[in-house]
Amino acid sequence: MLTHPNIDPVALAIGPLAIRWYGLMYLIGFGAAWWLGRRRINQGHAPINLVQFEDLMFWSILGVILGGRIGYVLFYKPVYYLAHPNEILFIWQGGMSFHGGFLGVLIALYWIARRHQIAWLKLGDFLAPLVPIGLATGRLGNFLNGELWGRVTDVSWGMLFRDGGPMPRHPSQLYEMFAEGVLLFVLLWWYSARPRPTGSVGGLFLLGYGLARFVCEFAREPDAFLGVLSLGMTMGQWLCLPMLFVGVMLLMRSHRSISVS
Repeated sequence: MLTHPNIDPVALAIGPLAIRWYGLMYLIGFGAAWWLGRRRINQGHAPINLVQFEDLMFWSILGVILGGRIGYVLFYKPVYYLAHPNEILFIWQGGMSFHGGFLGVLIALYWIARRHQIAWLKLGDFLAPLVPIGLATGRLGNFLNGELWGRVTDVSWGMLFRDGGPMPRHPSQLYEMFAEGVLLFVLLWWYSARPRPTGSVGGLFLLGYGLARFVCEFAREPDAFLGVLSLGMTMGQWLCLPMLFVGVMLLMRSHRSISVS
């Protein structure tokens, strides 16, 4: 049995200014996406130029933050925030939804594609491999904060979390960091290194993330205010089902177009 190191969520404090680990992980994730995107552009493997990429990054970051918060409010605690609307802006208290942030990025993608007259699916194929590193750093931030821990377990690497009760739990944040972040990045970066049918890289991202998240949810403790929902699935699993469906459809569509041509 292991014990969580109980790391201070504040990485650095300068007077009243506090830099939190979670926010720092977001910055590292955005920075990694920026570096990887510029590398792909400089190699000539992108449908956009550097100026258009800067535009895409700005709106995507905005989509992650606004979409993530709005998604959390709507998907997880609509009744609570309807009664406490002023707290919707209290992002520092926690509460971000990946699926909401993902929808925010999709809106940003659509906007940039129309603005610069770029095929939407091609832009999605370019952006997809840049995302998983940010997912990995986000889950690492969850682990450093000692939040979103897993279900009670008797495995030898079970971990005691300060707010998780007296029983060891799965360090599910690390499972997600590896599956949704590291493993998915390696898969997408390898797959996108060669020319692929339009829509297939984005489809693989949707399928890969949806599958990884769906499986990891079996080890993750369901949100206390929601619990397990219909068919024994969590909210995270239900939100992954559309991703899995669209991912499979995109992959089938992209490869079918190659066969027809």
